Amino acid sequence: MAAFKPRRNRTNGAPPRAFRRNKAIQEVSVVESRRAKRQQFLKKRGIYLLPNAFTTAALFCGFFAVVQAMNVRFEIAAIAIFVAMVLDGMDGRVARMTHTQSTFGEQFDSLSDMVSFGVAPALVMYEWVLKDLGRWGWLAAFVYCSGAALRLARFNTNVGVVDKRYFQGLPSPAAAALIAGFVWLATDNRVPLKLVWLPWIAFALTVYAGVTMVSNAPFYSGKALDVRYRVPFAGVLLVVVAFVLVSSDPPVMLFCLFMLYGFSGYIWWGYLAARGRPNPARNSQWEH
Repeated sequence: MAAFKPRRNRTNGAPPRAFRRNKAIQEVSVVESRRAKRQQFLKKRGIYLLPNAFTTAALFCGFFAVVQAMNVRFEIAAIAIFVAMVLDGMDGRVARMTHTQSTFGEQFDSLSDMVSFGVAPALVMYEWVLKDLGRWGWLAAFVYCSGAALRLARFNTNVGVVDKRYFQGLPSPAAAALIAGFVWLATDNRVPLKLVWLPWIAFALTVYAGVTMVSNAPFYSGKALDVRYRVPFAGVLLVVVAFVLVSSDPPVMLFCLFMLYGFSGYIWWGYLAARGRPNPARNSQWEH
């Protein structure tokens, strides 16, 4: 009977060759690890498209308002600022609903707000009637523009510090609505620009909006409202009435509503001071 052939030992120290199944499993694990690394990279460095699309649209409306003001189309410019305000209110809510908040989105939103609610309203008001006042006209426009910049910078540094139910100072979209609403109201009613009092009213309104943005007056933010919970029937009826009033005469109603909101902060601040209560926009328990 023939003897078995002796087994040869591996002299090169190489590991045994893997089976084809093990090799396929290793390839799948390598692909999955690469995919996980790619997703982690996009999560850290990527940009969410949906909320930033709304921010870009708001930025476009602000730039469009400036272009229309240069072309002496002030009514279209004022409407564009209002559209930018609506889009600006949607991008943050869309980001929270889809859980796509990011640091890039916050910074991009601030820069968009500076153009749409800081530069655009000041230039529209200046091109419309403030330029007739000469030096006083562009000074008023600069007060508004600088107030908007300071307001946005303070808002970014006070996130998580002040009471979120109130804004510290007039929000820049509401200030822009005051300016754009006044322009839209006057142009829609064909108010003559040759009136002596018109430039000075525009001057006072522009300076008031710019100073109020950097004030400490508490303005209700509406962030405490949660639309996911049930509300009384009267609340739905109030929304319907508001839509009917605004649609009946948008220039008049929007300007009146934002004028009331623009004075509400000082009224509420005076009421709290008369009752001996602290300012909720600068409460000590939120500052520390």
